[in-house]
Amino acid sequence: QVQLVESGGRWVQAGDSLRLSCAASGRTFSSYTMGWFRQAPGKEREFVAAISTSASMTSYATSVKGRFTISRDNAKNTVYLQMNSLRPEDTAVYYCAAARIVFPVSTWSQYDYWGQGTQVTVSS
Repeated sequence: QVQLVESGGRWVQAGDSLRLSCAASGRTFSSYTMGWFRQAPGKEREFVAAISTSASMTSYATSVKGRFTISRDNAKNTVYLQMNSLRPEDTAVYYCAAARIVFPVSTWSQYDYWGQGTQVTVSS
């Protein structure tokens, strides 16, 4: 069992940067592929980024590639999402998730555990 707690979401202006964190409980964090998803009002949850267990591989949605960076620190049981050049369309609740299957994992249904989400609002 893995429990995930996101933090770092807040209101920012377009062009600003923000770093989200997701702290995981449990001693098996390093064995999970980790991902970030987001959900805007009235829209489906969408994939943002994923990272392999050893952090050697990452993948990104086209909409965030080049602006967002996913990373993880297995010693701290934490995964991060660095978001630069934020746009109003990035406004959403951001969720981190853990998957027991091997990277790459970009479909929300493939993830086993989810955090409660953190709100990111980008004002133009």
